[in-house]
Amino acid sequence: MRIVFMGTPDFAVPSLQALLDAGHEVAAVYTQPDKPQGRKQILTAPPVKELALAHGIPVFQPDTLKKEEEQARLRELAPEVIIVVAYGKLLPKAVLDIPPRGCINVHGSLLPKYRGAAPIQQAVIDGEKESGVTIMRMGTGLDTGDMISRIVVPIAKDETGGTLFDKLAEAGAKLLVETLPHIFDGTAVYEKQPEESPTPYAGMITKQMGLINFGKSAAELERLVRGLNPWPSAFTFWNGKTLKVWESFVVKSEEAGTEKPEPGTVVKTDKKGIYVACGEDVLVLSQVQLEGKKRMDADAFLRGCHIETGSRFTDKKE
Repeated sequence: MRIVFMGTPDFAVPSLQALLDAGHEVAAVYTQPDKPQGRKQILTAPPVKELALAHGIPVFQPDTLKKEEEQARLRELAPEVIIVVAYGKLLPKAVLDIPPRGCINVHGSLLPKYRGAAPIQQAVIDGEKESGVTIMRMGTGLDTGDMISRIVVPIAKDETGGTLFDKLAEAGAKLLVETLPHIFDGTAVYEKQPEESPTPYAGMITKQMGLINFGKSAAELERLVRGLNPWPSAFTFWNGKTLKVWESFVVKSEEAGTEKPEPGTVVKTDKKGIYVACGEDVLVLSQVQLEGKKRMDADAFLRGCHIETGSRFTDKKE
């Protein structure tokens, strides 16, 4: 089966590897342009590009697929199908129409829920009990194409955006190679999606989304901490510095021995963590990272940084 693969981040790597392991002919890989990363802004290739080059597969990194010359090159490659996994660019209709078997997308949610760029993190943040992967035939809408196959993946109580990301990447790769033969032999069943999704569009994750509003319930914030781990992380401010929160848990206000202090107030500290009053219940910050310091358990952090009961975390640097 002659395939053109389009993908960029780590999430797409298992799918490309699975296609190669299954013996499919990957004629070319399309991925986002190299980008500067880290403090030194070193130009870095996307993970999918590194895998493709390791296997001697031609790699193309156009800024857009809307140009006629890019579409002409795709037609020359003559793919039977285009596989798209977290590519990060919209495919115009002219591209969708090139492969006779269509453009097939591996999407990290149980469609029609969580259409959009960040379905994995959003499922954790929203407290969903399960997530999964949907293989669909792409249309002109955003994640609205016909569904072909799905796999359900339970969300653990301690699930982070990162751990669920890894689980769905592997599950999606397996489902992709199981589904492709049905697409090629014509036995695939295409299920039309409803026009409206039962969940809001899962837009791109931004750093600002991680700012902790202690006026929300502790349960909501505990999910936010997990959903945004490892990137961009939940955070607050203490003594004019950013404090990232990597792990946390919830206790009832009465268990913390407090009435109803103002949200953001430290009600106590112990070896388990920093107990912070919320709009409902108390969030215990159990693993944190102060700006310029290493990530550490709260017990170790508190040995070097004294936080007084009654002090408050803020939503901006002061």
